[in-house]
Order: sequence, then C-alpha cells, then structure tokens
Amino acid sequence: MKKITKILKKKFKNFNPKLKEECGVFGISDNQDASTLSTLGLHALQHRGQEGCGVVTFDGKKYHSEKRFGLVGDNFNKEEVLKSLPGNFAIAHNRYSTTGGTTLRNIQPFYADTNTGGIGVAHNGNLTNAITLRKKLVEDGAIFYTTSDTETIVQLIARSKRGKVIDKIIDALFQIQGGYALVMLARDLLIGVRDPFGIRPLVIGKLKDSYVFASETCALDIIGAKYIRDVENGEIVYVENKKLISLKPFPLKKIRPCVFEYIYFSRPDSILNGKCAYEYRKNFGVELAKETSIDADLVVPVPDSGNAAAIGYSQHEKINFDLGLIRNHYVGRTFIEPAQKIRSLGVRLKLNANKSTIKNKKIVLVDDSLVRGTTSHKIVKMLYDFGAKEVHVRIASPEIRFPDFYGVDTPTKKELLAANKTNEEICKYIDAKSLKFLSVDGLYRAMGYEKRNSTYPQLTDHYFTGDYPVKLIDDLGDSKVTQLSLLSTKSNN
Repeated sequence: MKKITKILKKKFKNFNPKLKEECGVFGISDNQDASTLSTLGLHALQHRGQEGCGVVTFDGKKYHSEKRFGLVGDNFNKEEVLKSLPGNFAIAHNRYSTTGGTTLRNIQPFYADTNTGGIGVAHNGNLTNAITLRKKLVEDGAIFYTTSDTETIVQLIARSKRGKVIDKIIDALFQIQGGYALVMLARDLLIGVRDPFGIRPLVIGKLKDSYVFASETCALDIIGAKYIRDVENGEIVYVENKKLISLKPFPLKKIRPCVFEYIYFSRPDSILNGKCAYEYRKNFGVELAKETSIDADLVVPVPDSGNAAAIGYSQHEKINFDLGLIRNHYVGRTFIEPAQKIRSLGVRLKLNANKSTIKNKKIVLVDDSLVRGTTSHKIVKMLYDFGAKEVHVRIASPEIRFPDFYGVDTPTKKELLAANKTNEEICKYIDAKSLKFLSVDGLYRAMGYEKRNSTYPQLTDHYFTGDYPVKLIDDLGDSKVTQLSLLSTKSNN
C-alpha cells in the first residue's frame, strides 16, 4: 500500500492555467445511427477532454470498440471508422487525464466480459477510495490493465456474485465513493448513474424513440434531441425495451452539484438548473461589480473564460466592454506540452494584447478564476507592456484554497496561490493595481440563493470552503492525485 501511494504521489507538471474537467460521456439507445450520433455528441463535449476519445457499440451479437488519441474531429471523421462501429446502441467518452502520461489503454469506454455478458463503462469523475479498493482487489487476485480508477468500477461489477447486470452495478456502486457520472452499455441495456450527491452532471434526452444520456445538454442539441431532465443524485436510470426505468438504491441525500460547472466547466449554452451557464456567469460579473466597484475606462475579459462575467460587470457598472486581449483559437494544450521552451511561451501563444484598445486605459481585467497565478501575472504584464495605464484584476469566483478529489484537475494545496498567500500578496505577485474576488455569498446570490447554507451547502464548493461532501478515504497527504499510476506512463498501448 505504501509503495502504491508513493507512486501515486508523483506530480506531473505542465502548462495548465485553468482547472480542467476530466471527461465527457455520451450514450444512445435504439438508433441505427448510434455511432455517428455518439461522435457528434463527443464533438459537443470536446471541451471536457481533448487527450483521447472512444466509442463502444453493440450490434445485437457483438461489441465493437474504437479508441484514439486526440480530438474527435481528427479521429472519427471518416466513413470507414464509423462503419467499424455497427449497432443501434453506443456509449462514448472524451478523456482528459490529470496526472501521468496518456496511454491508449487508459482511453475509455472500458469493456469487460462478465458471467451475465459484456459491459462497457464510460466514467466522468473520480473515486475517493480507489486505491483502497484496488489494493483489496489485487490481493484477491484481480489483474489490472489500465491506470484509471474506472477499471476499479469495472472490476467490481465483473466480480459481483449478483445474478442480474443491474444488481451487479448496484453492488459495485455501494462499494465506491466520490463524485461520478457513469454511462454503461450491457448488450441492449443503456445505463446511466449519478453519484449520491450529484457532484458530476448527467442529463437525459430523447430523439424520437431513442434515449440519450450525456454530460451536458449541448450534446443533446447537436443531434436534435429533446432535453427531458437531469439524472437525479443517487439515481440509476436504464433503457429497456424502449422504456426509461429509474432506481434509487442509495440513502436519500440533498443534491450538491459541482459549483465549477456553473463557473467554468459547462459550455456556455448548456442548461444548468433551468438556465444557460452563460446567464449564471453574467450574474457572477454583476455581483462582482456590486462588491468591487472601481473607476475605470474599460472592462476587458480574459478570453474566453471571462467573457460572460466581464459583460455582466460592464453592464452593471456602465463601463465600456471591449476585447483588449485577442485569443488564438488554434493553439491547444497538446501543442504547448512538448518542451519547456514552448511552455514558457504559453500565454503569448494563446493570447495577445489589442494595443489600440488598451493604450492609456484604466482597465478592469475580468476572469472566472485564479489558480496558480502564473498566467494572470503574464497577462497583466502584457497589458502594461502594450500601454495600459492601470490594470485592476477582478475574479468572478472566490479564492481557490483547497484541491479537488472528485474528477477535477486542481493542483496540490501547496501550489494553489490563494491557499498560501493573502490577497494583498497575490496582488503584488501578479503585479496588478488592485485585486478582488467574488465573495462566497456573492456567488450564491448570483445563482439565486439568499446566501450559502452553512449547515448543508446547496453546492459542492470545497474549492473555496474546504467543505468536502465525500470523505477522502485514500490517505495521500497533501498530494492531489486523480489517476492510479501502477503502470509505466511511457507505454503507448
């Protein structure tokens, strides 16, 4: 156990200024174009993972699988690839790994044979007891092929003594803890699961007679499916004989969705709790302006994450909004990874100052969050280098002081700037004229709540408060670990 934990504590460093969601999941039933629609769904969910993508289908007799490195559009864009995925049932997955190297074997969906037939599993999230479970499974003779905690779920399902596949899944779910959304395929059963607190998102849609499960509503929109509802926290839903069946095997808990789905992760056009994510983000900017009003000439967003909040700030303060920073949309994370010389240029590769717009201006620079502060420092310097008179930084979320263990790529606590410096020290570090964050209660007001319920918070907001809804069973000290690393990350199979 100590050896495993030691391996798990190894940190992987790269240019990653933003928090990253691990994955996007998609599933569809009873549709002759299942593979094509699944890849379209992955296109819509591409922002949730860019390192790998995969599809598993079932044709009535056999399962078929394709897994590829990179973007959906680069891999599932040819007819022969889609023809290799026959069947009316499909699940699909976009991957973003948070530690270690990317290997093909870690790309989902995963597949396993069980005594009740095959099962494919696509997982968004992270288990907080994966190491503990994995150690026990290995001691009992289990052989692991991947470095992902998703395989732990697959192993638990396969080793269950229950007779029916749904009962096997329930058996496995009662052993795991964390934040997760699962889409599974067991022959002609399409299955969706959301963790007891509803930390990770999962929605239900319908396209004629086909049911669709997806991480966000934008994946429904792209294929013309109608949004039905969210999968409820602690709910198992499955499609059998074209009917949607619901099970709730867990003890009842109040829902606590991840706050960062509202702040950053979800695509702006996705619906969260009845409203587009874009509207919440505008509201964050309005509340930020109410709390941190300042005399300025221009409101400038950090594109694209700060756009909506900056618009809200601008409208409330009646200060002109303008694109003082221009983003190069053709530079991706993969391009920045290979060499330190390139990584050091990361901000300049992605952003450049709009000189004529910012020159001699007092600027309010708005972004959605501040993690390590290295990017903010470079952006502020860039604005000053190109003629800005003053740069006042405004962050449309509270200070991130605590790491995540539910499927989000946050640094360790020692790397989180706000966990180790006062706001005054952070302001000095990024070299801004002033720095203000949205308050926790301001965040909740922007979302329609009077204030945060300190007894039972409405959201999973541990990033700011340290209030973790699910206990971390695996003792990793101060490390931030989201992937089991028992295999060499140099392997490419």
